[in-house]
Amino acid sequence: MPIYRYKGRDIEGTAVSGEIDASNQDAVAEQLMNKGIIPVQIQQGAGSSELGAEIKKLFTPAVPLEALVMYCRQLYSLTKAGVPLLRSMKGLTANCSNKQLREALEEVTLELTNGRSLAASLQMHPRVFSPLFVSMINVGENTGRLDLALLQLSSYYEQELETRKRIKTAMRYPTFVISFIVIAMFILNVKVIPQFASMFSRFGVDLPLPTRILIGMSDFFVSYWHVMVAVMVSALFAFNAWLKTAAGREKWDKFRLRMPIVGKLVNRAQLSRFSRTFALMLKAGVPLNRSLALAAESLGNKFLENRLMEMKLAIESGSTISSTATSSGVFTPLVIQMISVGEETGRIDELLAEVADFYDREVDYDLKTLTARIEPILLVIVAGMVLVLALGIFLPMWGMLDAIKG
Repeated sequence: MPIYRYKGRDIEGTAVSGEIDASNQDAVAEQLMNKGIIPVQIQQGAGSSELGAEIKKLFTPAVPLEALVMYCRQLYSLTKAGVPLLRSMKGLTANCSNKQLREALEEVTLELTNGRSLAASLQMHPRVFSPLFVSMINVGENTGRLDLALLQLSSYYEQELETRKRIKTAMRYPTFVISFIVIAMFILNVKVIPQFASMFSRFGVDLPLPTRILIGMSDFFVSYWHVMVAVMVSALFAFNAWLKTAAGREKWDKFRLRMPIVGKLVNRAQLSRFSRTFALMLKAGVPLNRSLALAAESLGNKFLENRLMEMKLAIESGSTISSTATSSGVFTPLVIQMISVGEETGRIDELLAEVADFYDREVDYDLKTLTARIEPILLVIVAGMVLVLALGIFLPMWGMLDAIKG
């Protein structure tokens, strides 16, 4: 959001000024009035300030799920015990250890003091509280069951956190092996192969093809390493720029679902998240079209999100959920069957929750066997490296021994 500079006067008539992040001037004026400041002048900040703010946001880490789980659990316990909301928020803000979350909670508490609802206050911090989070809180406030909404949110984030931990654990071994392969290749090209190349040149023997390939790669790496680094950095920036485009992001997210070995795992994890989010929204009383939009946004996959938004438009035009799900082409027969049965019985939320549990078990099994499926590929890569190095180094050495004996 852009930065606006303001000048105004507080309740005592003292001149005040400062900067505020807001979507437009009306939002700035509303924030100032809520703080007891009468705005006199509001101007959009200079481009350098906006650039600095964007850079700051770029390097600001996201609030960890552990912090959100703890916040939901603690606020649930306080609300369940009957502690007033404002008092609960002040206590949680004082005890919050995450800096970004604490700053957001301080502003939320200030907005609550000025009479704004909790959902509206949380909505002012989209980088901390997702639309899913805000919608659940809004439903909890409107129905008088804020404690139940917080309990459902904490359970949802705990499940998400557990899935992420399992994925990190499964990817630890492949990442470790690939990192050491890269380090070994760097050391071989910079230190080892040049020593053998100088030794072979002194003997003046004809080098076999594997040795010439190794020496050529090493010479290229030593002579043009800065060019390789520049090309890789440029390619990374170009790839990120392509991902920021709508078409590029959708194509990449579609490719992620089709990747060998891990594509099915990613697809099942996405279906599990969609089913759980959709069921959570419907159970909380969120309207169907809004629930579908929130579930689509929570996936973090533009390809699936666009297909789900097409489903939303078709449902709003009068189509049934099961028919739009079938025509979307992104759901497995199990999900379509559960949606169809749930649509007939009026229990879509319960059946989708069962689908989410099923896919969670599938993802857990896939993660446990992921290392076993990746190991043969890693072994082939390592064996190929060892074979090329052995042929490239030992073949000329055997030739030199034959020359010496001859």
